[in-house]
Amino acid sequence: MAGEPDVNLSDESLMARICAGDHEAFAHLVRRHSRMFFAAAYRMCGHQEEAEDIVQEAFVKLWKNPHSWNPDAGAKFSTWFYRVVTNQALDHMRRKRPQTEIPETLGDDKPDALDILEEGQLQTSLEGAIQNLPERQKAALNLCFYEGLSNKEAADILGVGVKALESLLMRAKAALREELGRKGYDVQHKKYG
Repeated sequence: MAGEPDVNLSDESLMARICAGDHEAFAHLVRRHSRMFFAAAYRMCGHQEEAEDIVQEAFVKLWKNPHSWNPDAGAKFSTWFYRVVTNQALDHMRRKRPQTEIPETLGDDKPDALDILEEGQLQTSLEGAIQNLPERQKAALNLCFYEGLSNKEAADILGVGVKALESLLMRAKAALREELGRKGYDVQHKKYG
């Protein structure tokens, strides 16, 4: 086991060293990807501590069984590990039920158009609505819109076909439009709809 791995090593090279028991390569891979996978887990569960636990559990599983990633299967390490983190988050959310409630409306008075467009209120309502989506819809939305993965990559991570992923995304967007519409937001021409 050599010293600190070269920062230019690919994920695949680091994984080869991890398979040989290299603790430094594992630490380097964790440092390289922790933020990205934390963001994915946080978008799914909505709580910092839970997201940290999800990512930590995923990395522990990787350390205990590094051969579970097969470089010959064709998936990049990061795409494969998104699937691990997503599945870990889905399992965590299933254990955690019931889901949180949708935030209350902004008040009894109808706010005027400028108040409705206030980004902070819209963002709060949107995040609440996203957290209450069914798990698979939330995962699809997270992977495609927040993590910027292609539909093919997201479909592979979720273990579904591209058409099934597109269906999940359409249902998620329709549910968000409906929920935000109930709260008085006009989202027909916004990026959320």
